[in-house]
Amino acid sequence: MVKRIAALAMVIFLLSFFTSGCYYSKATKEMKAAEKSFSDLKAQGGEKLVPYEYCSAEKFLEISKMEANESDWKHARDFADRSKAASEAGLAQVQKKK
Repeated sequence: MVKRIAALAMVIFLLSFFTSGCYYSKATKEMKAAEKSFSDLKAQGGEKLVPYEYCSAEKFLEISKMEANESDWKHARDFADRSKAASEAGLAQVQKKK
């Protein structure tokens, strides 16, 4: 009985360890993509042309970095995804205006 409980505890521990690594890699990948998209928006003059999307992308990226510093990878990925979406929406509007 004790061996079964120990084995179950070990399986749960290993599963939680491996799934936390997945969040880390996905979050860092999404954060890099969001940073690139935001820098593209900044280079296109998004601060003046589409201020709402620019500020949204900037703040979501900032929150994503704060969550990553606290090792909350799931929320870091979610906010990075929002930042990237706002940047891409801003880039689309900038292209329409030019």
